[in-house]
Amino acid sequence: MKKPGPDTIYALPHEKVNEFSFDEAVARVFPDMIKRSVPGYTTIIPMIGLITEQYAQENSYCYDLGCSLGASTLAMRHGLKNKQCELVAVDNSPSMLERCNHYIELDNDTTPVTQLCADIRDLDFQPCSVVTLNFTLQFLPPKDRSSLLQKIQNALLPGGVLILSEKICFDEQTEQSHLEELHWLFKKANGYSDLEVSQKRSALEQVLLPDTLEEHKKRLGDTGFDTVHLWYQCFNFMSLIAFKA
Repeated sequence: MKKPGPDTIYALPHEKVNEFSFDEAVARVFPDMIKRSVPGYTTIIPMIGLITEQYAQENSYCYDLGCSLGASTLAMRHGLKNKQCELVAVDNSPSMLERCNHYIELDNDTTPVTQLCADIRDLDFQPCSVVTLNFTLQFLPPKDRSSLLQKIQNALLPGGVLILSEKICFDEQTEQSHLEELHWLFKKANGYSDLEVSQKRSALEQVLLPDTLEEHKKRLGDTGFDTVHLWYQCFNFMSLIAFKA
């Protein structure tokens, strides 16, 4: 397995910018890509561990849906400590799961992790207490988002939680423009060129389809979550915690 490297995928001009996919090229540079692209990511990950520690229930399942290289999986793993829980990490990219397995094997925690290469929309969820969707829902077609959340809500035990982190958009154009610009400046400060930012935006345009914060909250309410809190936001990225009573 090649070692993780710097993200230079869009550093040179592409004659045709293909749709973004979580292939081997992306998997190889993903740690660098996400750290330099998602403001607050390094804060969100350890807090997922803290939330897991608080809300995981004995003899239940915990899921990391769209686990990629397993950063949130490992945070959940350490949050579980000595609780008797089944931790399941799911992704539909074999390249991502191969590297996720590598990081799990290097980790010093011994809590078992089951890895599944599957479409999260097709899962048969077991009774669970913590579910993480860390920048995953935004890659599903909008028509499929409510049905997935409904399946999660149905499987959650009373007192269970969903952690939902997403890039968001805004109805008010001034707010949208200001926060988009700040995100662009964040990427520039992390060494991305105008060309890289532009080409990656083109690659993601039809793949990552963000919702507003209000749309997320309404959808969670409509699918049966009793309480929803915004616990983190940085520019146009946020994380919610949704509770099942």
